[in-house]
Amino acid sequence: MSRIVHLTAVIAREDDVYVASCPQLSIASDGDTVDEARAMLIDALQGWFDIASETEIRESLAAEIIVEPLDLVVEDR
Repeated sequence: MSRIVHLTAVIAREDDVYVASCPQLSIASDGDTVDEARAMLIDALQGWFDIASETEIRESLAAEIIVEPLDLVVEDR
């Protein structure tokens, strides 16, 4: 049986690579491009689902993740 799981990916450039992470499962991967980092993260996530217990999956997916922009006033130095 298959199901669709909605997760969040955060992809950021760090030096010469892109780091892709999933905050719900604390899993990360990287790649030379955004597309490669995303694909590597998907592979890592699928691997996690292959070995995780149903209890582990249920508890991990119960975490509430809120993504929102923040506006800060930063003083010039």
